[in-house]
Amino acid sequence: MRTATLGPKQRAAAFTRMAERELDVLVVGAGVVGAGTALDAVTRGLTTGLVEARDWASGTSSRSSKLVHGGLRYLEMLDFALVREALKERGLLLERLAPHLVKPVPFLYPLQHKGWERLYAGAGVAMYDAMSVSSGHGRGLPVHRHLSRTQALRVAPALRKDALVGALQYYDAQMDDARYVTTLVRTAAAYGAHCANRARVVGFLREGERVVGARVQDVEGGVEYEIRAKQVVNATGVWTDDTQALIGERGQFHVRASKGIHLVVPKDRIHSTTGLILRTEKSVLFVIPWGRHWIVGTTDTDWDLDKAHPAASSADIDYLLEHVNSVLAVPLTRDDVQGVYAGLRPLLAGESDATSKLSREHTVAHPVPGLVVVAGGKYTTYRVMAKDAVDEAVHGLDQRVAPCVTEDVPLVGAEGYRALWNGRARIAARTGLHVVRVEHLLNRYGTLTEELLDLVVADPELGKAVTGADDYLRAEIAYAASHEGARHLDDVLTRRTRISIETFDRGTRSARECAELMAPVLGWDKQQIEKEVEHYEKRVQAERESQRQPDDQTADAARLGAPDIVPL
Repeated sequence: MRTATLGPKQRAAAFTRMAERELDVLVVGAGVVGAGTALDAVTRGLTTGLVEARDWASGTSSRSSKLVHGGLRYLEMLDFALVREALKERGLLLERLAPHLVKPVPFLYPLQHKGWERLYAGAGVAMYDAMSVSSGHGRGLPVHRHLSRTQALRVAPALRKDALVGALQYYDAQMDDARYVTTLVRTAAAYGAHCANRARVVGFLREGERVVGARVQDVEGGVEYEIRAKQVVNATGVWTDDTQALIGERGQFHVRASKGIHLVVPKDRIHSTTGLILRTEKSVLFVIPWGRHWIVGTTDTDWDLDKAHPAASSADIDYLLEHVNSVLAVPLTRDDVQGVYAGLRPLLAGESDATSKLSREHTVAHPVPGLVVVAGGKYTTYRVMAKDAVDEAVHGLDQRVAPCVTEDVPLVGAEGYRALWNGRARIAARTGLHVVRVEHLLNRYGTLTEELLDLVVADPELGKAVTGADDYLRAEIAYAASHEGARHLDDVLTRRTRISIETFDRGTRSARECAELMAPVLGWDKQQIEKEVEHYEKRVQAERESQRQPDDQTADAARLGAPDIVPL
């Protein structure tokens, strides 16, 4: 079993090694595309560095709809190539690369018109299934089925009887997006990539016209490093234009940010055994199963305010509630909403004025020698984007480089996962944990679960649930700091776990206990524990306040009322 630890010592060592010797490739930005690019580069035998200004996946890649999908609506736009590519990637993730993290999920599409709609939508879903199978990686999912209204209401009793005349049910897949990125980074590190978060690029190194590296500031320690690299890859998503500005060159394309917000509600508020996909006047609305919750989303609106903390306004929340309630027998209210999160899609500008029509294709460019830019795309196709970015970087290397191999490189935790899953009852008996706890761990860490179980054996207190967040074990909090690069309480409550959106208190009840579990690993004293808890509480307060504001401008101002980072 291949593993990698991303603790404080490894982070310090990564800075030292990157500054000591010129890299083949330095990747800037550790969202899903940047992390995937680092894995692609290092598995081709290239010396690789990965730096991230904040936390792994702290931007778009932790705030998505958590879906791995072909993009059924892109069929309607006749974008067959994009759908075919995404369906192949979905199959690879489910079957080979990350079966511990990516799972099938059923969706019900209510039909509202007799006759023609069933033929039209049915043909689209049939083509979707056929394209999935023809990709060679789609046989693991059930095929779609047609349902009468009675059958549809049997699987989704929450629907109003007058909201449908029948339905189609089909399958896609889902994952925890932030956990997926963390696992990608760990996989890259396992193959030898040097990875550091809280590492901000403050400038690029130049030799004439050529970019030869970057000046990187350790945000935690304040030290600035010169990291030299033969090729630098800018994979900063919605920050692409800002990063480009550091070299004083106009980019060959621009990235626009489109805001999407999601609501998290308890499972018992919507009585259904399947997810839902609903049409809106602008796009589609998903109701997605999420453990003991549902995720309802998303919106699609232009955003030109603070990129680090996009804010959900009261109008955004009302929009989602209005649309989902149009089909529910028992409407949702504001009181049902446990969590709210907002993310920004990086869309290539230029195709259309409406963000919902902007391209989900990706683009790779080489604006100046030594610098590759990759932007656009969608989460599901990150591996293809990474391959294209490294292919472009290889053109600038004066050496023979092996082709991409990531189609056959499972993420850490994947190898042997199914065997452990089959033996989960034995693991439960051996450890004294309930089998449901073991299943939870296996579906978050795969075979790395053994590392968490070792922590519990060494300290049985870590086998207990986190106060106020019963779904998570105390061991997961300590492990996030020791093995997964979590540097702050916010990292653990919002990304390594989802406590911040899965509890009505938004994680404030769990905050102090989690900070105390992280403290020994990160060397925090009592004063730093207090700072971490205070910072997190201010963040929650600012988010709640922003969600009471009527529009984007006032919501953004309210969200910025909380400081961004905890001083050490």
